[in-house]
Amino acid sequence: MPISTLIAAGSFESGIISDACDRLANANCAPAEIEWLEPGKAVDIGFKGSIADARVALASFESMADIVVQSSEGRRKMLLVSDMDSTMITVECIDELADYAGIKPEIAAITERAMAGELDFVEALKARVVLLAGLGEDIVTQCLAERVRPMAGAQKLVRSMEVWGAHNVLVSGGFTSFTAPVAAMLGFAEVHANVLEIVDGTLTGALVGDIVDASTKKAVLESAVETLGIPMTAALAVGDGANDLPMIAAAVGGSGLGVGFHPRPKLAAAANFSVRHNDLTALLFAQGVKRSEWVQ
Repeated sequence: MPISTLIAAGSFESGIISDACDRLANANCAPAEIEWLEPGKAVDIGFKGSIADARVALASFESMADIVVQSSEGRRKMLLVSDMDSTMITVECIDELADYAGIKPEIAAITERAMAGELDFVEALKARVVLLAGLGEDIVTQCLAERVRPMAGAQKLVRSMEVWGAHNVLVSGGFTSFTAPVAAMLGFAEVHANVLEIVDGTLTGALVGDIVDASTKKAVLESAVETLGIPMTAALAVGDGANDLPMIAAAVGGSGLGVGFHPRPKLAAAANFSVRHNDLTALLFAQGVKRSEWVQ
């Protein structure tokens, strides 16, 4: 049976769930069992009918809640593949490095255009890294300590999925200088990212090896599914920008969960679940996990 999950921006006002059920019924999606994942905050509404019709019926609630509509079978995923910057952490690392170099506005403008899909990611990345030439390796360490913080709910999401045996992968167009410690902090088992070239303790403005881009992210997702021997339906991919779009689209195309986390418009259009009001614990609610089951 399909199931719709509504996760309130704050808490649901009286009558909202009844209204949601009425809208489902009017769309020929007869409501069935209702179960609270957290009273007043997150609720599952089972229904009989079309997933597509239910999404349309509940769309008017998106101003007050994050909504995911999916099959109730296989909700608890066995693979998480996630972007890092502005998804698992609160900042874009390259922008913060640029701040230490005194050129944050220039680089941040390029970053935003790349994430919106207005620029080729690889060329935009190379152009920004060149501008960091001459920055000391110690600044990278300082940036990590002073600026990099986990996104709210990140550790609960990753650690909770780890408990039921899911494989967690961090794949980033950012840099290994940041992804390795972030992965260790949050509990990711596998990491893919770009390598900054550092010579004599100084950034050269170049990258080492193959560049992790949008196609790499998709390939990492597909490879992980194959290696684990699971269907794409058991995968959850999450990101925020255009660089994550092929990965998200692959998850959605395989009937998995492709999540846009406070996404840019192009990514939101490709995702089958967008989180706009809540933190990353919304991904636990989406998997039917009650708050009492979360790893704190």
